[in-house]
Amino acid sequence: MSFTEKNLIPNAGLLLAAVLAQRIGLGEVVDQRLQLAEHAASSGAKALTVIGSMLAGGDSIDDTALLRTGAAVQLFDGTRAPSTVGSWLRAHKWSNVRQLDAVSRELLARLWAAGAGPDDLSGPLTIDLDSSIVPVYGRGKQGAAFGYTKVRGYHPQLATCAQTGMVLFSRLRGGSAGAARGAKSFLTETVSRVRDAGASGQLTVRADSAFYSRAVLGTAVKHGVDFSVTARQDKKVRAAIEAIDEDAWAPIPYWLSTPEVSGADVAETTYTAFSGKDALEVRLIVRRVRPTPGSQLALFTTWDYHAFVTNRPGDVLQIEADHRRHAVVEQRIAELKSAGLAHLPSGKFMANAAWLALAVMAHNLGRAVGRLAGPDLHTATASTLQRRIFTVPGRLVHSGRRRHLRLPAAWPWAHAIEQALVNIQVIPLRC
Repeated sequence: MSFTEKNLIPNAGLLLAAVLAQRIGLGEVVDQRLQLAEHAASSGAKALTVIGSMLAGGDSIDDTALLRTGAAVQLFDGTRAPSTVGSWLRAHKWSNVRQLDAVSRELLARLWAAGAGPDDLSGPLTIDLDSSIVPVYGRGKQGAAFGYTKVRGYHPQLATCAQTGMVLFSRLRGGSAGAARGAKSFLTETVSRVRDAGASGQLTVRADSAFYSRAVLGTAVKHGVDFSVTARQDKKVRAAIEAIDEDAWAPIPYWLSTPEVSGADVAETTYTAFSGKDALEVRLIVRRVRPTPGSQLALFTTWDYHAFVTNRPGDVLQIEADHRRHAVVEQRIAELKSAGLAHLPSGKFMANAAWLALAVMAHNLGRAVGRLAGPDLHTATASTLQRRIFTVPGRLVHSGRRRHLRLPAAWPWAHAIEQALVNIQVIPLRC
């Protein structure tokens, strides 16, 4: 065995993401928007180096060296060394992180305009809000702390689009931050981003009980956004549930359901959330679940109740089922953590905030490639796209003063790769 082959490219499928980034002018947008006091030269190339590494599964600064092996330096000739990328990331201040946020906003708008967004921008879209702990394993990370999970780490907020799987907005916070801290401004900016990307239909925000607050619901109403938010079961909510008449419960299809005994029922009642000037008249929709046989819960209670508040019109069964689909946000977070967000690699908080912004851009760029590849990869996850597209090996061949990229014969997803490249090449070149 020897490491001597100079014409192989371990991640040749990254060519699709590179061409897409070139067509929409991502590198140029970074150069225009990002204004670092130090290490500012070729910021676009450095950002694309990090993004390309993340698409191939990289989760550390050193992993950017993946793009400088074999013949990859000929295919991706603008990449930068890990040491250069590290110095560039550590030069970020909070104002620079916000400039990267502006870049990700522009990226989202350009991808959606290029046909890689929702199928119908005038139709309804769903925004899922959540937060997640990104653990760290040392004490030298600025801002890392123990939170409610008793795990040392950071606690970023994320907003995702249910229809596309893309991340609409992200914000890095210290590990001790509450799940919904800053949620009002976070939701406001998320809605602004979606509108700026061209979405004109009705928006709905879904969230768990951590986001059940006057600020979040009031902000949704202010911006004309429907909401579906799990309610914390305080005394007032429990009293409203207990007051629901037994005849009001309707059975729903659920695990362990039978024609004779329903595993779960749903009912609704009117409810006034909060009080004073912030009071909101909402629908309180409650799902009650029969404990599974043999569980400890079955020894102490007849039903387990799950309630959420909403201002959405429509059939209660459909709305309740849609609210449960909020769980898809966990899959999006898992996708981020499968690559760029596996951990935050720097000891500097602002460098890690910049890393998160780049991880979001990589995720959205990868999702866009999948949506442009046709039905087989239209909803593919990040790890699936890595295996089927981005990490396909290739050989760079020189013939007749031209370079040819040869990919493996009988590759199962060759058609999807070819389809994506065709769709990407017809996107008007922007700069």
